[in-house]
Amino acid sequence: MSRLAQAFARARAENRAAFVAYLCAGDPDFDTSLAACRSLLASGVDILELGVPFSDPLADGLTNQLAAQRALESGMTGARVFELVKRLRETSETPVIFYTYYNLVFANGVDAYVRAAKAAGVDGLLTLDLPPEEAGELVTACRAHGLETVFIVAPTTPDARLPVIAAATTGFIYYVSREGVTGVRDQVAANIPEAVTRIRRHTPLPVAVGFGLSSRGQVAQVAAQADGVVVGSALVNIIRDNLGDRGKIPSALAARAADLCAGVKRGLPA
Repeated sequence: MSRLAQAFARARAENRAAFVAYLCAGDPDFDTSLAACRSLLASGVDILELGVPFSDPLADGLTNQLAAQRALESGMTGARVFELVKRLRETSETPVIFYTYYNLVFANGVDAYVRAAKAAGVDGLLTLDLPPEEAGELVTACRAHGLETVFIVAPTTPDARLPVIAAATTGFIYYVSREGVTGVRDQVAANIPEAVTRIRRHTPLPVAVGFGLSSRGQVAQVAAQADGVVVGSALVNIIRDNLGDRGKIPSALAARAADLCAGVKRGLPA
């Protein structure tokens, strides 16, 4: 069983949803990012979703765009992202998935990129702008090298596409609960239970829900329906708010993550 499958199985056994935390790799610099990721892993996070910094992150709102900009300006490269994962693997077996764009994968050669990601300790790839109908090369490479694939379902995804998405996915389905880009929202999106039920008709894989979640109460609402809850911008904002004293970032993130993680304990019914 893969690390990713183990994480969801452990959460199910504990009658809760898995907590998936997002940070941009290298934000605001390599050393601070490493400490920030380690603090999240020590705070009860089940899966770490690492954004690979990109100059044109079309699916991201301002919070994550600026995080990517900070990372790139600090000298973060694809090789440094792999190095970050290797450093995390020195002390943790928590699953790590990349949140990335296909240009970054394709430019390096799909098979070579997947092989390098696996060697670094990455568990899966979520490639934002790659539809499953065009993902044959990536899916083949991931299966050859033992890397999980994660694909997205949106509120606008028609039922006819769900079997195609499910067939290309080996890790979990990421349900994007809102249209538009990433970012904190005041309320949980409507119709999440119906959407999760609809997805589960087509796959036994876990369904994680994200986009806009920022409080323990919102996490609890989603955890009651989904196998996983994804929080990103609310954590990235902790980094943004402490740029003047970067030494405070790990402890501030740990406190926020521990509070958010507590929400999943009210999660899935047995």
